[in-house]
Amino acid sequence: MARVAIVTGGTRGIGAAISQLFKDSGINVVATYAQNDDKAKEFAEATGVVVDKWNACDLAACTEGVARVTERFGPVDILVNNAGITRDGVFHRMTETQWDEVLITNLRSCFTMTRTVIEGMRNRGFGRVISISSVNGQRGQYGQVNYCAAKAGIIGFTKALALENAAKGITVNVVAPGYVDTDMVAAVPPEILQKIITQIPAGRLGHALDIARAVFYLASDDSSYVNGATISINGGQYMLG
Repeated sequence: MARVAIVTGGTRGIGAAISQLFKDSGINVVATYAQNDDKAKEFAEATGVVVDKWNACDLAACTEGVARVTERFGPVDILVNNAGITRDGVFHRMTETQWDEVLITNLRSCFTMTRTVIEGMRNRGFGRVISISSVNGQRGQYGQVNYCAAKAGIIGFTKALALENAAKGITVNVVAPGYVDTDMVAAVPPEILQKIITQIPAGRLGHALDIARAVFYLASDDSSYVNGATISINGGQYMLG
């Protein structure tokens, strides 16, 4: 029987690449989104991936959404926490709204979505939870205190959750991308983006599929002994020993 997966923020950028790779590999995948109906419809028509709209930061909405997925495909085996936004600005000028929006979307969604599926995974003795962090959650970045805090929080969330659930056949891991050619990175001013690229030994931005392939591995049976890990995919921009 095919595995069942949910990818939050799954209709654009890295999430779209993950969703499509899952579908092409025979996984029953549902890509969630929160706002852009036109983009979601366009993605679904182009790829055949099932899409569903709900707020991944709202526990009740997640519970209802997961119930719809379960009714259609069966229990959720794989969760990819990919939903994320930026609200950049230096900290001494950062507003409470900028802080809250980023922490809620990027970090709270990991709680609400994972909390909704984790008990079922424990009962069935199998689960894969993969969350998307960032190179900036590992090293910090000027003007992104909120984003870096959320993305670093995902790594701590993952390590603790992995410890709690390893004995139940569940793995919990992180993929930390560097700068990837998505709409989010395209919004960076060109002169700043060029400076960033010069700091990447690979000499280029990453591709969404580079990240999707790592997520696919972590979602597979082949990764059963990988747990609590952070896989960095950043072209050599930031190397951890």
